[in-house]
Amino acid sequence: MNIVDNIRTTHSITRDQLAELLDTQDQELLEYLRQQAQQVAQSIYSNKVFIRGLIEISSYCKNDCLYCGLRRSNHEAVRYRLTENEIYAACENGYTLGFRTFVMQGGEDAWFNDDNMCRIVSTIRRRYPDCAITLSLGERSRESYQRLFDAGANRYLLRHETADKSHYAQLHPSDMSFDNRIQCLYNLKEIGYQVGCGFMVGSPYQTIDTLYQDLQFILRLQPHMVGIGPFVSTRHTAFEDFSNGSVERTLRLLSIIRLLHPHVLMPATTALGTLHPRGREKGILAGANVVMPNLSPLAHRKDYNIYDNKICTGDEAAECYVCTSQRLSQIGYQAVVDRGDFKE
Repeated sequence: MNIVDNIRTTHSITRDQLAELLDTQDQELLEYLRQQAQQVAQSIYSNKVFIRGLIEISSYCKNDCLYCGLRRSNHEAVRYRLTENEIYAACENGYTLGFRTFVMQGGEDAWFNDDNMCRIVSTIRRRYPDCAITLSLGERSRESYQRLFDAGANRYLLRHETADKSHYAQLHPSDMSFDNRIQCLYNLKEIGYQVGCGFMVGSPYQTIDTLYQDLQFILRLQPHMVGIGPFVSTRHTAFEDFSNGSVERTLRLLSIIRLLHPHVLMPATTALGTLHPRGREKGILAGANVVMPNLSPLAHRKDYNIYDNKICTGDEAAECYVCTSQRLSQIGYQAVVDRGDFKE
């Protein structure tokens, strides 16, 4: 049994196996890894790629993460906050196009407190009872997560960024807590959300050992979603002079995660498409099965600048969806706009 078959069969990986797969130049082995991951994904989700409508609700953030273009100390960042009516209009636009999952993402903006956010979530739930509501609004208290869940939110995305505590401290300011980030994820899962974690590939100071810890954390948490994408060096951050992460390494890790956690929902991220013109297609072929076109108002898309040169800042939502569907069709996949829930 070769290394790929062993991972697929046991749903486990050793540190040495990870190092071998990330370092090897054996193209036959790498193609076999990709094929096996694609086969596993298709055995569960067929050739469907689930389309989520992304609404970037605020570029304000109280945090100062060293890698992020929206960090509070970046005085060059353009700050905006969508109004409730702008959020509802984006949902209406997406619903008309057929989207049945809305993803509201933003920095940790104090305006979107529990009262305001619960009102928004409950309104969307009332207007679109057949839709999934996903939130990606950072760290909040367990009570906050519970209120949002009770208001109608179904899913929550919170990248852990790294499962290595010392590495976390290298990527974040001292007022941010690794332990709290991890506890948030367990709180979300205990409440009943479909939960997503994830990390950047090629972030500063990342090693084989930190990546191995990331994979072991995913195996412990058993999230419903995992989002990984290459680190993108960004102006006005502490890491603006660091090199971008590797698209190739990201693709290998997508395939490895698919074999370790077969039922997981994984996006082919915008970061992949930013660093490679066919990055998202490559991600799907490596085992990913989610794409998130942007439903945000055109006037603000370029302002949600978490990293430089982000793609999809100018397309109308309908145009973006049509383009995405065509590109997926060219590689043998079908874009579907239903809820696309995690399959047990």
